Amino acid sequence: MRVAAIDCGTNSIRLLIADIDFSKDTFVEVTRQMRIVRLGEGVDRTGQFAPSAVKRTLEAVAHYASEIARFKAERVRFCATSASRDASNRALFVDGVEAILHLSPEVISGTEEAHLSFVGATRELPVDQGPFLVVDIGGGSTEFVFGTKEVEAAISVDIGCVRMAERHFHHDPPSEGELAAARVDIDEAIARAGLAVPITQAKTLVAVAGTATTVAAAALDLPRYDPDVLHLSRISAAQTHLVATRLAHLNQAERAALPYMHPGRVDVIAAGALVLSRVIDTTRASGFVASEHDILDGMTWGLAER
Repeated sequence: MRVAAIDCGTNSIRLLIADIDFSKDTFVEVTRQMRIVRLGEGVDRTGQFAPSAVKRTLEAVAHYASEIARFKAERVRFCATSASRDASNRALFVDGVEAILHLSPEVISGTEEAHLSFVGATRELPVDQGPFLVVDIGGGSTEFVFGTKEVEAAISVDIGCVRMAERHFHHDPPSEGELAAARVDIDEAIARAGLAVPITQAKTLVAVAGTATTVAAAALDLPRYDPDVLHLSRISAAQTHLVATRLAHLNQAERAALPYMHPGRVDVIAAGALVLSRVIDTTRASGFVASEHDILDGMTWGLAER
Protein backbone atom coordinates (compact mmCIF):
# COMPACT_ATOMS: atom_id res chain seq x y z
CA MET A 1 0.00 0.00 0.00
CA ARG A 2 1.28 3.46 -0.89
CA VAL A 3 0.60 5.92 1.92
CA ALA A 4 1.42 9.59 2.55
CA ALA A 5 1.94 11.38 5.84
CA ILE A 6 2.33 15.11 6.49
CA ASP A 7 3.69 16.33 9.81
CA CYS A 8 3.20 20.04 10.44
CA GLY A 9 5.14 21.29 13.42
CA THR A 10 6.10 24.67 14.84
CA ASN A 11 9.15 25.11 12.61
CA SER A 12 8.84 22.71 9.67
CA ILE A 13 6.30 20.86 7.57
CA ARG A 14 7.35 17.48 6.19
CA LEU A 15 6.03 14.88 3.78
CA LEU A 16 6.74 11.16 3.63
CA ILE A 17 5.34 8.88 0.92
CA ALA A 18 6.14 5.19 1.35
CA ASP A 19 5.18 1.74 0.09
CA ILE A 20 4.40 -0.49 3.07
CA ASP A 21 3.45 -4.13 3.29
CA PHE A 22 2.42 -4.49 6.91
CA SER A 23 2.03 -8.29 6.68
CA LYS A 24 5.66 -8.66 5.52
CA ASP A 25 6.97 -5.77 7.65
CA THR A 26 8.52 -4.07 4.60
CA PHE A 27 8.95 -0.32 4.14
CA VAL A 28 10.18 1.40 0.95
CA GLU A 29 10.56 5.17 1.02
CA VAL A 30 9.25 6.85 -2.14
CA THR A 31 9.98 10.46 -1.20
CA ARG A 32 10.74 12.40 1.98
CA GLN A 33 10.58 16.18 1.83
CA MET A 34 10.89 19.05 4.31
CA ARG A 35 10.27 22.79 4.24
CA ILE A 36 10.92 25.27 7.04
CA VAL A 37 7.80 27.44 7.25
CA ARG A 38 7.86 28.55 10.92
CA LEU A 39 4.10 28.15 11.36
CA GLY A 40 4.53 28.76 15.09
CA GLU A 41 6.29 32.11 14.68
CA GLY A 42 5.25 34.27 17.64
CA VAL A 43 2.69 31.78 18.98
CA ASP A 44 4.43 31.48 22.37
CA ARG A 45 4.05 35.26 22.81
CA THR A 46 0.69 35.98 21.16
CA GLY A 47 -1.20 32.68 21.35
CA GLN A 48 -2.16 33.11 17.68
CA PHE A 49 -0.92 32.19 14.22
CA ALA A 50 0.47 35.08 12.18
CA PRO A 51 -1.36 35.30 8.80
CA SER A 52 2.02 35.40 7.00
CA ALA A 53 3.06 32.14 8.71
CA VAL A 54 -0.20 30.45 7.70
CA LYS A 55 0.31 31.66 4.13
CA ARG A 56 3.83 30.16 3.98
CA THR A 57 2.56 26.88 5.38
CA LEU A 58 -0.39 26.57 3.01
CA GLU A 59 1.93 27.17 0.05
CA ALA A 60 3.92 24.14 1.20
CA VAL A 61 0.71 22.13 1.69
CA ALA A 62 -0.29 22.91 -1.90
CA HIS A 63 3.06 21.59 -3.13
CA TYR A 64 2.70 18.43 -1.06
CA ALA A 65 -0.82 17.91 -2.41
CA SER A 66 0.61 17.89 -5.94
CA GLU A 67 3.28 15.38 -4.85
CA ILE A 68 0.66 13.10 -3.28
CA ALA A 69 -1.31 13.19 -6.52
CA ARG A 70 1.81 12.61 -8.64
CA PHE A 71 2.86 9.55 -6.64
CA LYS A 72 -0.73 8.26 -6.35
CA ALA A 73 -0.83 7.68 -2.60
CA GLU A 74 -3.85 5.60 -1.55
CA ARG A 75 -4.15 6.91 2.01
CA VAL A 76 -3.15 10.25 3.49
CA ARG A 77 -2.83 11.49 7.07
CA PHE A 78 -2.06 15.06 8.15
CA CYS A 79 -0.99 15.72 11.75
CA ALA A 80 -0.36 19.12 13.30
CA THR A 81 1.46 19.42 16.61
CA SER A 82 2.57 21.94 19.25
CA ALA A 83 1.86 25.34 17.66
CA SER A 84 -1.51 24.16 16.38
CA ARG A 85 -2.44 22.99 19.87
CA ASP A 86 -1.64 26.46 21.27
CA ALA A 87 -3.05 28.83 18.61
CA SER A 88 -6.48 30.27 19.38
CA ASN A 89 -7.07 31.05 15.68
CA ARG A 90 -6.08 27.62 14.38
CA ALA A 91 -9.28 27.49 12.29
CA LEU A 92 -7.47 29.81 9.84
CA PHE A 93 -4.92 27.06 9.27
CA VAL A 94 -7.30 24.09 9.49
CA ASP A 95 -9.74 25.57 6.95
CA GLY A 96 -6.88 26.29 4.55
CA VAL A 97 -5.60 22.71 4.72
CA GLU A 98 -9.09 21.31 4.18
CA ALA A 99 -9.56 23.48 1.09
CA ILE A 100 -6.32 22.19 -0.44
CA LEU A 101 -6.21 18.52 0.59
CA HIS A 102 -9.93 17.84 1.13
CA LEU A 103 -9.16 16.24 4.48
CA SER A 104 -9.08 17.58 8.01
CA PRO A 105 -5.69 17.96 9.68
CA GLU A 106 -5.54 16.20 13.02
CA VAL A 107 -4.35 18.49 15.79
CA ILE A 108 -2.91 15.66 17.84
CA SER A 109 -2.12 15.64 21.56
CA GLY A 110 1.41 15.58 22.89
CA THR A 111 0.82 11.99 24.00
CA GLU A 112 -0.20 10.87 20.51
CA GLU A 113 2.77 12.73 19.03
CA ALA A 114 5.04 10.92 21.46
CA HIS A 115 3.58 7.52 20.57
CA LEU A 116 4.01 8.07 16.82
CA SER A 117 7.60 9.28 17.29
CA PHE A 118 8.41 6.18 19.34
CA VAL A 119 7.04 3.81 16.70
CA GLY A 120 8.95 5.55 13.93
CA ALA A 121 12.22 5.81 15.84
CA THR A 122 12.44 2.32 17.35
CA ARG A 123 10.86 -0.01 14.79
CA GLU A 124 14.20 -0.92 13.18
CA LEU A 125 16.26 -1.02 16.39
CA PRO A 126 17.08 -4.37 18.05
CA VAL A 127 14.94 -5.05 21.11
CA ASP A 128 18.04 -5.84 23.19
CA GLN A 129 19.07 -2.18 22.88
CA GLY A 130 15.97 -1.27 24.92
CA PRO A 131 14.46 0.03 26.97
CA PHE A 132 14.55 3.18 24.84
CA LEU A 133 14.05 6.81 25.71
CA VAL A 134 12.98 8.59 22.53
CA VAL A 135 13.41 12.37 22.69
CA ASP A 136 11.76 14.41 19.94
CA ILE A 137 12.90 18.05 20.09
CA GLY A 138 10.50 19.99 17.92
CA GLY A 139 9.92 23.69 17.41
CA GLY A 140 7.31 24.14 20.11
CA SER A 141 7.60 21.09 22.33
CA THR A 142 9.82 18.17 23.26
CA GLU A 143 8.43 14.67 23.72
CA PHE A 144 9.91 12.09 26.11
CA VAL A 145 8.83 8.51 25.40
CA PHE A 146 9.98 5.41 27.28
CA GLY A 147 9.48 1.78 26.32
CA THR A 148 10.93 -1.33 24.71
CA LYS A 149 8.48 -2.99 22.33
CA GLU A 150 5.74 -0.45 23.00
CA VAL A 151 5.25 2.86 24.78
CA GLU A 152 5.23 2.50 28.57
CA ALA A 153 5.28 6.19 29.52
CA ALA A 154 5.23 9.47 27.62
CA ILE A 155 4.95 13.21 28.14
CA SER A 156 5.21 16.36 26.04
CA VAL A 157 6.67 19.55 27.52
CA ASP A 158 6.91 23.03 25.99
CA ILE A 159 10.66 23.38 25.44
CA GLY A 160 10.95 23.30 21.64
CA CYS A 161 13.78 25.12 19.87
CA VAL A 162 11.61 27.92 18.42
CA ARG A 163 9.80 28.50 21.70
CA MET A 164 13.05 28.64 23.71
CA ALA A 165 14.80 30.90 21.18
CA GLU A 166 11.89 33.33 21.02
CA ARG A 167 11.43 33.32 24.78
CA HIS A 168 15.07 33.71 25.87
CA PHE A 169 17.50 34.67 23.09
CA HIS A 170 17.46 38.38 22.23
CA HIS A 171 21.13 38.93 21.39
CA ASP A 172 23.27 37.43 18.63
CA PRO A 173 24.90 35.30 19.91
CA PRO A 174 22.84 34.88 23.09
CA SER A 175 24.31 36.39 26.24
CA GLU A 176 25.43 34.30 29.18
CA GLY A 177 22.43 35.58 31.14
CA GLU A 178 20.05 34.48 28.38
CA LEU A 179 21.66 31.05 28.24
CA ALA A 180 21.40 30.71 32.01
CA ALA A 181 17.70 31.65 31.96
CA ALA A 182 17.05 29.15 29.18
CA ARG A 183 18.80 26.41 31.16
CA VAL A 184 16.57 27.06 34.16
CA ASP A 185 13.45 26.91 31.97
CA ILE A 186 14.63 23.73 30.22
CA ASP A 187 15.72 22.01 33.44
CA GLU A 188 12.36 22.72 35.09
CA ALA A 189 10.55 21.14 32.13
CA ILE A 190 12.85 18.09 32.11
CA ALA A 191 12.21 17.67 35.84
CA ARG A 192 8.45 17.66 35.15
CA ALA A 193 9.01 15.08 32.43
CA GLY A 194 10.95 12.94 34.88
CA LEU A 195 7.92 12.73 37.16
CA ALA A 196 5.92 11.01 34.40
CA VAL A 197 8.63 9.12 32.50
CA PRO A 198 11.59 7.10 33.92
CA ILE A 199 14.08 9.19 31.94
CA THR A 200 17.15 7.83 33.75
CA GLN A 201 16.34 4.14 33.23
CA ALA A 202 16.76 3.76 29.46
CA LYS A 203 19.52 1.68 27.95
CA THR A 204 19.50 3.70 24.71
CA LEU A 205 18.64 7.37 24.19
CA VAL A 206 17.29 7.95 20.68
CA ALA A 207 17.00 11.57 19.56
CA VAL A 208 14.90 12.40 16.51
CA ALA A 209 14.05 15.44 14.36
CA GLY A 210 16.14 18.26 12.93
CA THR A 211 17.80 19.54 16.07
CA ALA A 212 19.24 16.12 16.92
CA THR A 213 20.40 15.31 13.41
CA THR A 214 21.97 18.76 12.99
CA VAL A 215 23.85 18.34 16.28
CA ALA A 216 25.01 14.95 14.99
CA ALA A 217 26.17 16.53 11.72
CA ALA A 218 28.14 19.10 13.72
CA ALA A 219 29.68 16.43 15.96
CA LEU A 220 30.74 14.44 12.88
CA ASP A 221 31.92 17.63 11.13
CA LEU A 222 30.16 16.65 7.91
CA PRO A 223 30.93 18.56 4.69
CA ARG A 224 27.17 18.57 3.96
CA TYR A 225 23.97 17.32 5.53
CA ASP A 226 23.82 13.60 4.68
CA PRO A 227 20.84 11.68 6.11
CA ASP A 228 22.35 8.32 5.16
CA VAL A 229 25.45 9.01 7.26
CA LEU A 230 23.46 10.57 10.10
CA HIS A 231 20.80 7.89 10.47
CA LEU A 232 21.62 5.71 13.51
CA SER A 233 24.92 7.50 14.09
CA ARG A 234 26.05 7.48 17.73
CA ILE A 235 27.10 10.77 19.31
CA SER A 236 28.73 10.86 22.73
CA ALA A 237 27.64 13.07 25.61
CA ALA A 238 30.94 14.96 25.43
CA GLN A 239 30.46 15.65 21.71
CA THR A 240 26.92 16.86 22.32
CA HIS A 241 27.91 19.29 25.08
CA LEU A 242 30.80 20.60 22.95
CA VAL A 243 28.52 21.22 19.95
CA ALA A 244 25.87 22.92 22.11
CA THR A 245 28.48 25.25 23.60
CA ARG A 246 29.98 26.03 20.21
CA LEU A 247 26.63 26.80 18.57
CA ALA A 248 25.66 29.06 21.47
CA HIS A 249 28.77 31.16 20.96
CA LEU A 250 28.50 31.53 17.17
CA ASN A 251 26.46 34.36 15.68
CA GLN A 252 23.81 33.71 13.05
CA ALA A 253 26.14 34.47 10.13
CA GLU A 254 28.69 31.97 11.46
CA ARG A 255 26.03 29.31 12.02
CA ALA A 256 24.64 29.92 8.53
CA ALA A 257 28.09 29.27 7.06
CA LEU A 258 28.24 25.75 8.49
CA PRO A 259 27.92 23.38 5.49
CA TYR A 260 25.33 21.07 7.10
CA MET A 261 23.09 23.85 8.46
CA HIS A 262 19.60 24.30 6.98
CA PRO A 263 18.83 28.03 6.62
CA GLY A 264 15.60 27.60 8.55
CA ARG A 265 17.44 26.32 11.63
CA VAL A 266 20.09 29.03 11.89
CA ASP A 267 18.26 31.16 14.46
CA VAL A 268 16.93 28.29 16.62
CA ILE A 269 19.59 25.57 16.55
CA ALA A 270 21.48 26.98 19.55
CA ALA A 271 18.32 26.69 21.65
CA GLY A 272 17.60 23.18 20.35
CA ALA A 273 21.16 22.00 20.99
CA LEU A 274 20.95 23.38 24.53
CA VAL A 275 17.78 21.35 25.12
CA LEU A 276 19.50 18.18 23.90
CA SER A 277 22.59 18.88 26.00
CA ARG A 278 20.48 19.37 29.14
CA VAL A 279 18.50 16.18 28.42
CA ILE A 280 21.71 14.15 28.17
CA ASP A 281 23.11 15.74 31.31
CA THR A 282 19.93 15.10 33.33
CA THR A 283 19.38 11.53 32.12
CA ARG A 284 23.09 10.72 32.58
CA ALA A 285 23.11 9.11 29.14
CA SER A 286 26.48 8.28 27.61
CA GLY A 287 25.29 9.82 24.34
CA PHE A 288 22.48 9.47 21.83
CA VAL A 289 21.54 7.63 18.67
CA ALA A 290 20.46 10.09 15.97
CA SER A 291 17.49 8.87 13.95
CA GLU A 292 16.12 10.23 10.70
CA HIS A 293 12.97 8.18 11.35
CA ASP A 294 10.38 9.72 13.59
CA ILE A 295 6.72 10.74 13.77
CA LEU A 296 6.34 10.62 9.96
CA ASP A 297 7.40 6.98 9.89
CA GLY A 298 5.06 6.20 12.78
CA MET A 299 2.21 7.84 10.88
CA THR A 300 2.83 5.82 7.71
CA TRP A 301 3.03 2.51 9.60
CA GLY A 302 -0.24 3.43 11.29
CA LEU A 303 -1.90 4.12 7.95
CA ALA A 304 -0.79 0.76 6.57
CA GLU A 305 -1.91 -1.09 9.70
CA ARG A 306 -5.40 0.38 9.41
